[in-house]
Amino acid sequence: MTQLKRCLLVLALLLVPLLAGMSAAQAVDAIEDCADCPPLVPIPAGVLIPDDAPPRPIAAFLMGQTEVTFSQWQACVNAHACKGGQSDHGWGSGSRPIININYTEALEYVNWLNRITKRTYRIPNEDEWEWAARGGTHTLFWWGNDPGEGNANCRACGTQWSGHMTAPVGSFNPNPYGLYDTAGNVWEWTSSCWNIKRSAPPAEQDCQQRAARGGAWYYIPLQSRSNARARHPITLWSYTVGFRVAAELETHP
Repeated sequence: MTQLKRCLLVLALLLVPLLAGMSAAQAVDAIEDCADCPPLVPIPAGVLIPDDAPPRPIAAFLMGQTEVTFSQWQACVNAHACKGGQSDHGWGSGSRPIININYTEALEYVNWLNRITKRTYRIPNEDEWEWAARGGTHTLFWWGNDPGEGNANCRACGTQWSGHMTAPVGSFNPNPYGLYDTAGNVWEWTSSCWNIKRSAPPAEQDCQQRAARGGAWYYIPLQSRSNARARHPITLWSYTVGFRVAAELETHP
């Protein structure tokens, strides 16, 4: 066997698990608790090993397959449970992620879902978010260590939206758990109170600021890494900030 053939064989063997993971992600059946509810996908239990904290056990849960969209938000507005009027900056609404939402408003949306469904919804905490975003990988981005081009909506990431605007959710490949846009597009609120060290005790955390994850269309790829963190005051609203929901596996009567 020639050296070239050996290299091609090794490459093929390395790609098989990745391609299988991608296929499995695309085949995930999302759960929808109502016609206007955000689709949910199951996230398996495991142990997250953060860069800046001890290992964190993660229980199985459900995560929004995409960031909450303008259309999904509007259903809450129509029900008089959420505040409307968020600008789309002329980029279009519909399937684009809802933006200009502060943390309290995101909670109002979650509380509305809790009232109209038989499931407990919430904002994911920081550990859950990173575990889900990684999709079982240990690289800087779920697809590898190089941001490359055309993998996510972030500045200089080689897409028509990069550095200009949000993209419709689901415009890129899903990660191995079936989640879209965990890198780039919009920063996503988490429920975790902020401290520069995630291992800080609760008394040292600032709950007037929450950790946000995922980066955004406006920011460089470095800030879209799976382990990248930002802090946002809970009153902040911005055209770079949105959110996605989490939920418990079990429903209630």
